[in-house]
Amino acid sequence: MALYPEIEPYDHGLLDVGDGNRVYWETCGNPHGKPALVLHGGPGSGCTPYFRRLFDPAAYRIVLLDQRGCGRSTPHASAYETDMSVNTTAHVLADLELLRRRLGIGRWLVWGLSWGSVLGLRYAQTHPGVVSELVLTGAATGSNAEVALLTRGLGRIFPEAFERFVGELPPAERDGNLAAAYNRLIESPDPAVRARAARAWTDWETATIPAAPRSVEWFEDPVFRMGFARIVTHYFGNDHFLGEGNDEGVVLRDAPSLKGIPGTLVQGSLDFGNLLGIVWRLHHAWPGSELAVVDEAGHDAGAPGVTEALVAATDKYAYE
Repeated sequence: MALYPEIEPYDHGLLDVGDGNRVYWETCGNPHGKPALVLHGGPGSGCTPYFRRLFDPAAYRIVLLDQRGCGRSTPHASAYETDMSVNTTAHVLADLELLRRRLGIGRWLVWGLSWGSVLGLRYAQTHPGVVSELVLTGAATGSNAEVALLTRGLGRIFPEAFERFVGELPPAERDGNLAAAYNRLIESPDPAVRARAARAWTDWETATIPAAPRSVEWFEDPVFRMGFARIVTHYFGNDHFLGEGNDEGVVLRDAPSLKGIPGTLVQGSLDFGNLLGIVWRLHHAWPGSELAVVDEAGHDAGAPGVTEALVAATDKYAYE
């Protein structure tokens, strides 16, 4: 059996991280086990019980959180009055440190999916003393080149869906940063404009990233859909808040600084992010990292083969 049995949290809470935000967190498994932090994707997807099952509950103290603005954290990004200016990469990294200290953890393994891999990599680069290992899947680095691929480049592969996607934007907005253009619509004071833009954004995601059934169901929830689209366009449209000069990616640039932090990258061979070769470049720039490529899998942590590779990685690091 690839996955460990379903478990429930033994503790949970809402952490006041400032700026009016309270971040939901939970801990599962062995209270005295090796700490492991789970970073979900999106940005804005939130955590699910599935992630708990990737870790041996007898060996790990598994910590999950819903990042600012999503899941059970408050305020939710779907609410128009929620202040997005205090939802940036720097804010979320500070939240991770606040949670680590709140839970009395010295060092922890960091597991990340998609955007969670960007966040995990940057966290390890800026706080190397607190990350013991990294396990990443659907790997990304948050570069502008990756955003351009996901929002415009894939239009050559999905021309019909791209025509609908771009067609929802005002003509003057169709040649620039598409994520930023969509974010402007989602920040409109008109709720009908916001709702239409959020639907168009998630329709594009569904068309270009073969989604697990659970993702399609989430996008049918108008609250989830609005919160997700608002957060992801906010990050995609602002260089992932990683600073100027992020065309090639500061995360990839700083990958050599990860030397000494063991890591495993699990990547589906059919993940469209591979078109830029990011995961291979990251692997070769990160001394001591391991790369496991899973054939016939895409951008899905629950795909056959991916799940097995992820569990093998967490099992490997369980007692190190």
